[in-house]
This record gives sequence, C-alpha cells and structure tokens, in this order.
Amino acid sequence: MTNFLDDLLAVARNAPDVVALRWFGGSRFGGSRFGRRDGALVREEVTFGDLAERVERTAAGLRAQGMAPGDRVLFSIRPRPEGVILCLAVLRAGGAVVFVDPGSTPELFAARIAAAKPRWAATEALLYAASSGPLRGIARSRGLLLPDYGRLPVRHLYSGGWLPGVPRGARRVASLAGRVAASGSLLGSLLGSAPGSAPGSAPGSAPGSAPGSVAEAAPRTAPEAAPEGEDREALIVFTSGTTSDPRAVVHTARTLGGMLGLFAQVGDLKAGQRAHTDQMFLGLPAILAGGTWEIPAKAPKEAPEAFTRGVAGADSSFLVPADVTALLDVLEARHDPASADGGADPAVGPAVLAVGAAPVTVALLERGRRILPGTRWLAVYGATEILPAAMTDADEKIVAAASGDLVGRPLDGIGVRIDTAVVDLDDDLAAPSTTSDGGPAVGELVLTGPSLMAGYLSDLDAGKPRATEHRTGDLAYQDADGRIVLVGRNRDMIIRGTVNIYPGLFEPRLRDLPGVADAVLVGVPVPDGDERVVLVVTAEGGSRREPGGAGAPRVRTDTDLTRAVADQVGQVLDHGALPDLVVEASHVPLTGRSQKPDRRALVNLVSPLTGTVRA
Repeated sequence: MTNFLDDLLAVARNAPDVVALRWFGGSRFGGSRFGRRDGALVREEVTFGDLAERVERTAAGLRAQGMAPGDRVLFSIRPRPEGVILCLAVLRAGGAVVFVDPGSTPELFAARIAAAKPRWAATEALLYAASSGPLRGIARSRGLLLPDYGRLPVRHLYSGGWLPGVPRGARRVASLAGRVAASGSLLGSLLGSAPGSAPGSAPGSAPGSAPGSVAEAAPRTAPEAAPEGEDREALIVFTSGTTSDPRAVVHTARTLGGMLGLFAQVGDLKAGQRAHTDQMFLGLPAILAGGTWEIPAKAPKEAPEAFTRGVAGADSSFLVPADVTALLDVLEARHDPASADGGADPAVGPAVLAVGAAPVTVALLERGRRILPGTRWLAVYGATEILPAAMTDADEKIVAAASGDLVGRPLDGIGVRIDTAVVDLDDDLAAPSTTSDGGPAVGELVLTGPSLMAGYLSDLDAGKPRATEHRTGDLAYQDADGRIVLVGRNRDMIIRGTVNIYPGLFEPRLRDLPGVADAVLVGVPVPDGDERVVLVVTAEGGSRREPGGAGAPRVRTDTDLTRAVADQVGQVLDHGALPDLVVEASHVPLTGRSQKPDRRALVNLVSPLTGTVRA
C-alpha cells in the first residue's frame, strides 16, 4: 500500500492544472478573480500542481523551523486551503496532528495537553485573540472559556492575518512555503519524480541555517526525508475522558490511509467530480480520486442557506444529522407547496449525500428522500476508532426498520465479529444469544480493518501493544445477507452531534456540586437522530434513589437548584457534554438486580420538557 501523500503527487503529475480545492467566501471579501458559482463568491482555488508544491514547500519550511519526525502539532484551524495544506505538510514532515476541543474546561484542556505533549500549536490568529487578546472578554461573555493558547509552551504557527494575542515569535503559516517557485522549478521536479520517491526541495540556503526567514532556510538539496514508515503516528483525536484519564484515539499514516480508502468506497468517488463538504474525511478522498473538494465558507449549521446553494448539483457531500436537518429546513421552506409559486421548482441537492458521525434515523432519511428525491441518501456507520465500517442506503434502511437499526453491509476490508459473551448489560437490555425465532446470534459488535486505530494514546505511550480490534459497545447481529443490525448498547453513552458523551465519566463530579444529592445525565432522542442532553439532579436533604416501585419521580425545571447547577456545570463538564436542560427530580428511580438508575424511565419523564414526545 502506498502512502496517500504519494498518491496525491501521482494525481498532480497527471492533472496539474485541474482544481483540487475550491473555497467559498462571503460578500465581505469583495470581488474575487475566481468569480462566483451558484451565486457564491469563490475566494480561492488551488490546482493539483499548486497543492503538491505548497504541501512540499510547507513541509520543507516546517523542517527548517525545527520540526522533527514524531513531533505532535496541536491543530486548531478550520477547513480552508491554508489549513488543509498545513495539515498535509505536517504529515509530510513526519509530524502528527492533534485535535483537542478548545471548548473543554480549562483543567480538562490542560490534562489533554499534558497527555498529548505537543511540541507545536497551529492556531487561527482569531483564536489567539479570543483566548488571550482583546476579544477574550467577548468570548467569556458568551460562555466560552478558552484556554490561553499564547501561553502554551510550544512553537506557535498561526493562520490568517496577525491579530493582538498572537505570541511573540509565532510564524505565519503562509510564510512557511516561502516565495512561489518560478514555473518549471520545484513544480517540475515534483511532477517529474518517480512515484513513491522523495520529491525535490525548495531552493534556499544550506541546511543548518538559523530558523529566521523560512524562505531562505530551506535547503537547496533534498531535505532530510520524513520517516516513510506508515506505522508512525499521524492523527490524534481526543474523544472523551476526565482530567485524570483523558482518552484519545491514535491513527497512524497507514490507518489514516485506510480510512481515506474506505471513504472513497462510500462516495464512489471519481476524477472530475465535485465533493461539497466541510468534512476532511470526504474531501481528501475526493481529491485523491482526482476530483475537486469544495469547502463552504462556514459550517452548514452556521450558514445553511449558503451551504444549500453550494451543495446543489454537487456529485457528493458528507453531513452529520444535525446539519442535514438544517439543510432540509431551508429547502422545505423554499419549496413549500403552499408558497406563492406553489413550490413548482423541485429542490436540488447533491447526487450522493452520505450522513454519519452520529445515529442516522429512518425518520431523517424519509424526510430527506421526500425533499430531495433526486439524491441518493447513504447512512454511514463507524467510530473514531475505526471509520467508516458499514454503509446502507435510505431505501434499504427504511424497509428493514422493523428488525432493528440496520447500519448496512461492512465495507470491503472490514472484519466483523459478534461476541455473544457480553457482560455488564443493563438488565432490561440483556439479549439472548439467539433471536426468538432461532435467528442469528446477538452480542457485542467487534470490528477490525485497515482503518482500525493503533490504540489509545495513554496505552501506547505506556508501551502497551497496538489494538487488534475495536469493541464498539453496540449490541448487534448479522442477518442472512451479512448486514449489521444494531439492537441496543451494552454501556451508557449519549451521542450529540459528533460528540460521544459517557455519563459515568461526569456524574461523580456533578454530584459534588453544592446542593446536589444525585445527578444523572440522559439523552433524549430527536427525529433527526441527534440527542438532547438532560441533566437530572436531586436536592440534598430529599430522597436520593428509590426502587422502581416507589412511583414516578416528580420533575421540575427553573427551580433554585436547577438555576444554580446550570450556572456551575461549565466548571466541571467538557464543553461538548454541557446539558441542553437541567431538571430537578424528587428522586432517581432504580431498575434491575443491580439497582442502577433507570435511565429509560428518566428519558420518558423529561422528554416532554425538551419538546420531544417519545413514541
């Protein structure tokens, strides 16, 4: 298997003048030499030749600045050409990209930084300004407690124009590549190199120059090659955990390449196609296939109208369920049959729209198929540890709804095992090893494949063996056609947006808040497959937990306790786990032999308070 960055160079050799990246901007940027498409301003276009050259030059600049193989880079730059190029250049230089949510509590952020031990930080200038500069007060007034990026003891890189708060000595990302080479110099050496060989280097002074001006620091001869071993770290993503045990998934260059290859199966990507998405895991496979990755100016949920215009007529897109809802809301309002024009013009979407990173419900797909009947709707299943793993289309999933949650056939290369010796099941979810009609066995879904993570960061740093499989925590079976059908979970987890929230990690800290006797986090499903996070608390001095026979709890909102807790949760919860609603209950009901909180009963009780009615 070749390195996917070498594959990108191969595409550049064959089609150097084809547009690889197209980034849309807003009207505030004024005119653009790239013009408009579908009414949206195109702020920047990058051809395959330019992309390959800028990646190589930036990688050379990073090495000249002192980046060594294995260096970890804290990455906080939104999808845009400059960020994509820097991300690829870090990998080309042998570094690893580390994603940490800046909205974490300060102590959790500090714990994650301590675990990752980054040597570099690549951050937008705006984030520096909002975390340590003049915009810090505005960010705090909006409830965003950002860590002081400028004080991190790392080498700093910033994107965009300089703003107050950018630390002294930080290097601008755009300067790393130096001046653009004259036609036929570096680009010619890149495109003329043999497949898989190390590309040429940017011209400049000899190796060992002081890391002042990067343009002069890059060596004239081929730079010291980044390690070619595909088992080196490439991507680290923090997914959950506490301050004492922050959990991060580690992918290598090999598993990241495997992930991109699997996503190419999802979109059936081909040369010349347009993929309109803000998700890198579809964008990169699109350009590796010789297509164009179109990057919206803002995330779909932030600017659904603009995204709706941009994605119309595209060949493919990838969205999370919440973004699909925003897209469909815009289209439904625009093409309402009751409108003045009778909704005569049918809504136009992409040829293929893949939905994933959270549960994809039948209701969401039915709505999508009704509003965008010309679009092929796909539901993608996987986890950060192994992504993607399975896929199905809307028609198949809707037909199979009665038998469970069909997530589809495993993608080529994915191995599936159903472990029927599952332990720690909730009593009301415990499933027999076979279905009632003697059908397929039910157990925990265990996956292997080319995109399987190397392991969790703490385990690997402690010298433990690499992962050989991923236990998903989902209860499932495979039907006669080999399709995976989910029937429940064997551990508590809430999924909101793209964040997995494990209540057991946070509830002990919530119970330590003043005035709180007990605290339980539950997820209330909504039609688009997302969940609303509700924190149920009981007051000190009252009943704490009662068996199910004690009667249903009384639940209330807007009490002295709920207001006090709502004001304090930001100090003890990760930003991604903050509740949408805090509810006070007279007691927490219990269930089963283990007398654990009856989360299902609590969900039914609080659903009306969130505006969601349970079926």
